Amino acid sequence: MRLRNLSLRDKAVFARHLSQERHELSVYAFANIYIWKALFCIQWAVIEDSLCVFFKDKIGCFLYLAPLGKKNPEVIKKAFAITDSFNKNKEISRIENVEEKDVPFYRNLGLWCKEKSCDYLCERSDLAKLQGDKFKSKRACYNYFVKHYDFEYLPFSLKYGDDCLKLYNRWMRERKNADPIYQGMLADSKRCLGTGLPDYKGLDLVGRIVKVDNKIKGFTFGYKLNSNTFCILYEITDLSIKGLAQFIFREFCRELKDYKYINIMDDSGLENLKKVKLSYRPLKLIPAYIASRKN
Repeated sequence: MRLRNLSLRDKAVFARHLSQERHELSVYAFANIYIWKALFCIQWAVIEDSLCVFFKDKIGCFLYLAPLGKKNPEVIKKAFAITDSFNKNKEISRIENVEEKDVPFYRNLGLWCKEKSCDYLCERSDLAKLQGDKFKSKRACYNYFVKHYDFEYLPFSLKYGDDCLKLYNRWMRERKNADPIYQGMLADSKRCLGTGLPDYKGLDLVGRIVKVDNKIKGFTFGYKLNSNTFCILYEITDLSIKGLAQFIFREFCRELKDYKYINIMDDSGLENLKKVKLSYRPLKLIPAYIASRKN
């Protein structure tokens, strides 16, 4: 089986397979897959009319998401054969980000399905309006920023790319969490951002920046997941500016009137990130699973 290295030219192939059914998890989008080129060798193949996406690094090889196509046991068998060919330790072979509706199919194949971090799905109108007591603190922060700062809220363009990366570096240094796993995740996220920014238009990303005193102090990016859901991929702000995070998030959500829901992605298993995401009162949590063979 010949594997192809992922490139921007493959976007149409992925779009065709991704559109075969509706997906709620944020990983089921070309942009979300593509930016991980910063950390993995990403290769793909169409097996029995199903698109399979393989992530490889020095540890091993796995499928980043479930094969895209009709549920076919033969596809799963061949996909595991490919991962096994790269993995000395066959326990590394697995399928990440299986959607809840597909868990019975994998369990019927004798695979073990373990739940991982959930995506957080919010009502866009809630995030745009910030009404009621449950959003009182968010609304107060937003109002403080609007009242106390001279700012511009603008569409992103590539001329702002370097400044956004510099802001990310400052933001990362100022995070107080000393957990090495958390710090490693921030560094990985920065590398993914550096991969995505040059191909911003080709990836169909939508972005906004905020200038304060004519300097970029915040930015946000996201992408369309399906006809009624938009995903927020990045939101980075100067931590010293009170209310800026709440401002840029609310303004972005206000603009996204074509969507009913905002997916604010998962918490990576981190309690501090979970607390922040829950503070936006998500409508529901969307589970994701890892499918692997039983030991």
